[in-house]
Amino acid sequence: MQFCGHPILSSKDIWALLNLCHEASQSILAHYNDAASAGLLRSKEDRTPLTQADLESHEILSAGLRALRPEIPVLSEECSESEIAGRHEWDVFWMVDPLDGTREFLERTGEFTINIALIEKQRPTLGLIYMPMSETGSLGVVGEGAWQVQRDSGIWQSQPLSTRRLPEESLVVLASKRHSNPRLDSCLSFLGSKRELSRLNSGSALKFCDLAAGRGDCYPRFSLCSEWDVAAGDALVAAAGGAIYGLDGEPLQYNARDNLLSPHFVAVGDGSASLWSDLLQCLS
Repeated sequence: MQFCGHPILSSKDIWALLNLCHEASQSILAHYNDAASAGLLRSKEDRTPLTQADLESHEILSAGLRALRPEIPVLSEECSESEIAGRHEWDVFWMVDPLDGTREFLERTGEFTINIALIEKQRPTLGLIYMPMSETGSLGVVGEGAWQVQRDSGIWQSQPLSTRRLPEESLVVLASKRHSNPRLDSCLSFLGSKRELSRLNSGSALKFCDLAAGRGDCYPRFSLCSEWDVAAGDALVAAAGGAIYGLDGEPLQYNARDNLLSPHFVAVGDGSASLWSDLLQCLS
């Protein structure tokens, strides 16, 4: 299969991204499988955990992305302030989370990912969420399509991904038990009053992958997260046929504020369903 149609990246570039994620994932798994190096290195200023696996993945991905396209800057979770000092001047850049789900990594659930997005004019046009444990990636190119890509004996195999239409009588909400809060409770209460409701829990960016694959209908997020947690999933869901709305009903903008915290959002598989506008009105 050839990936084509992206205005900046060639099909060769996209295959190179997959190989780069695989390389970084091997470093992550080496630490994951070694009890002596899989623990907490330190807590960052925002109290989120940092491990040696985060740092090594960051170094591999940053170097690989700069080698791939030297003209495109890299904004990674583990970049220093000096490295991204001019970020507001970037029209095009990579947004990277080298290890999304560090708590899942530390708790050995296996539910952690590598997230890479290409941002153009404050919107993601490509998103790749790579799952080291299964050597599987979910890739979306906005305007072209989305695919699940699996590494098998060193060869990449792919199949298309698509969100599903909202069922008439029921829906599946994708939400982590870690992120329970009053607004999420209100969201679930509203949706439960409209449909028979079931909940699928998973860690890190895997909820975006489930949404893009048609395994769920809605992923509401009302707890603290950063733009690198969301950008790749935003592009993936949009490419698969869904949408992500801020609580104002508008698409999310990236690198548009003084900080890099993500606004609260609702990601949906069937963007045409009127239920979502009713939900956003309820939450406003």
